[in-house]
Amino acid sequence: MLNEKDCCLVIVDVQGKLAGLMHDKDKLFKNIRILIQAARILQIPVLWCQQVPASLGPTVPEIAELLAGNEPIDKSSFSCCGCEEFNTKLEKLGRKQVLLCGIEAHVCVYQTAVDLMEENFEVDVIADAVSSRTPDNRQIGLNRIAAEGAHISSTEMALFEILKSADHPQFRLIAKLVK
Repeated sequence: MLNEKDCCLVIVDVQGKLAGLMHDKDKLFKNIRILIQAARILQIPVLWCQQVPASLGPTVPEIAELLAGNEPIDKSSFSCCGCEEFNTKLEKLGRKQVLLCGIEAHVCVYQTAVDLMEENFEVDVIADAVSSRTPDNRQIGLNRIAAEGAHISSTEMALFEILKSADHPQFRLIAKLVK
């Protein structure tokens, strides 16, 4: 089970024109925004990666505006774990659970999930907060990620798993986000 003291949120490559080509991009952006807002409320650290921003462009404004004060980690490897800066920042967090969201499910999200699991992290891929340009590639990515041993969750499922109970002090704020 997810625990707010053990998890962090990792946002993968929601950038430029590519982000605009994602299948069901409005739902994707909405759920990533909910995850970021919930992470702030619950004091869950956030790591934010960008794939070669000089070529693909910056993180889309809808996401970047919620990450003010948090610097992106620029990378060229498809997996976030191929970037030493990412690995160093992740290690410093001291968290063992990773909530993973972003694009594309069958490339960067998939490779990041597999690499994280190889480093003994518990990975929850937030299915309604990941996408690819085609629904088929999104589903293939999620299927492979699950077959490799990651948990597949939804935004609401993960957040309520973290809360554990309606008695949690932040329950009302989180419930408002998902309504």
